[in-house]
Amino acid sequence: MTDEERTMRELRSEAVEDFVKAVYMLQQEHELVPTTLLAQTLDITPPSVTDMAKKLSDTERLHEPLLVVKPYRGVRLTPLGEQIALEVLRHHRLLELYLVEALGYSWDEVHEEADRLEHHISERFEARIAEVLGNPVIDPHGDPIPTLEGKLPGQEHLQPLADWPQDKPGVVVRFLDQAPEKLQYLEEKGLKPGAIIQITKREPFDGLTHVLIDSTLHVLSQSTTQSILIAEPR
Repeated sequence: MTDEERTMRELRSEAVEDFVKAVYMLQQEHELVPTTLLAQTLDITPPSVTDMAKKLSDTERLHEPLLVVKPYRGVRLTPLGEQIALEVLRHHRLLELYLVEALGYSWDEVHEEADRLEHHISERFEARIAEVLGNPVIDPHGDPIPTLEGKLPGQEHLQPLADWPQDKPGVVVRFLDQAPEKLQYLEEKGLKPGAIIQITKREPFDGLTHVLIDSTLHVLSQSTTQSILIAEPR
């Protein structure tokens, strides 16, 4: 095995794929991702984040690095790093949907299972899953599934429920908070992708929002309404 082949194998290790996927997700809210935030997200020590960042940004060792490091400011992915992150994300979200649709998992169970499997499926297996599922564009939580070409379908039309106009019907599309206990709570209230929702009242001081969910009245906290993305019904 040549040095270049050995390096490329290292770049596709589970640890590297988890790292670039985490950077990609955090880049949605941060132009440069702080290393302390990465450490919290990955549940590893800050020195471990620093070591991995150095490894993935080493221009002498890598023909094309995966990461750009801005000292004391944070990190961001290179085009190659983003390509790898989107590939892993495609595996993850297709697996989540397959676990729900084909194997009967509930939507609050699939994240950890997909985390374990996403690094080990072949491109052939990924293609077969996509074909069986009808080449879907969203996963069970409403997250967009990257295309085979590494493009992420846009969701610019979505708006947090917290900002949605009162008395205007909307359809639930996506959930940003996917902690299992939160998903169970939302499901108990009938909140899943495709549910029709309408705000009837907002409390002036405590952030509570009264909503009709498929004609049933519920009260949601401000943090919950911030984490639910909705769109106009078609």
